[in-house]
Amino acid sequence: MAETQNEEFLDDIDQAEAEEDEINIEEISDAEAEIDALRAERDAYQDKFMRALADAENARKRSDKDRREAENYGGSRLARDMLPVFDNMKRAVDSVTEDQKQVASAVIEGIELTMRELLNVFQKHGIRMISPEVGDRFDPNEHEAMFEAPVPGTKAGEIIQVSTQGFMLHDRILRPAQVGVSSNTGS
Repeated sequence: MAETQNEEFLDDIDQAEAEEDEINIEEISDAEAEIDALRAERDAYQDKFMRALADAENARKRSDKDRREAENYGGSRLARDMLPVFDNMKRAVDSVTEDQKQVASAVIEGIELTMRELLNVFQKHGIRMISPEVGDRFDPNEHEAMFEAPVPGTKAGEIIQVSTQGFMLHDRILRPAQVGVSSNTGS
């Protein structure tokens, strides 16, 4: 009987160890599941964090670009409104006759100085004049064709008359130069 009790005792130990192993395996499984869940949560937060960093960097770059554009092109409306002032001053200087130059030389010189100063201010703020010459090739990016005419001795697409100068603000057109273009199909 002692043997039976030993066997029962040993069976009880084996059963207790088996139950303990099950509990340990369940605890380990639960711990591993919890660790896996925490890793997934960590990865999700890390992904959100990296996306937030990328969004912040993109916002910074976008705001830098917007700031640069505002600096470069913010005054384009004022500049565009000043172009007729330049045109009128140029017409005034161009229309002066020799007799008028002798009589009112100080006034004419004042207009010329004012016009040069206006051009200096334009240049200081990134505005440059587009001054095509007769015989230049028509460029639709910088010129506006006001008319076409078949002029002998010219090639199609050559500028035959300049009505008004154009202006660019940095790399953008404020106003294209207004020109007449040859439509001559002959040589």
